[in-house]
Amino acid sequence: MPAYVIASVNVTNPEQYKGYQALTPAAIAAHGGRFVVRGGAMEVLEGAWPHSRVVVLEFPTVEIAKTFYNSAQYSEAREKRAGAADFNMIVIEGLAP
Repeated sequence: MPAYVIASVNVTNPEQYKGYQALTPAAIAAHGGRFVVRGGAMEVLEGAWPHSRVVVLEFPTVEIAKTFYNSAQYSEAREKRAGAADFNMIVIEGLAP
């Protein structure tokens, strides 16, 4: 069953955040993941949305998504991001195709 990793982000240091952005695509691909949403134009349709950036990743399973998150590759990316953003991330099980 597919799994989605969703991040809601406010970037506070764009230059430092670029280091994180440079490392994440390879870490995601190495675990069979893909970007579904990577930033882009966003409009709040209802309620309040506290973050200016949303990223959605798709992985084959929740277990693989967690393996990605805990991988050495992504840990290095997270270290580059430290202090550069208000960053929130969840993993959620998707629907069977």
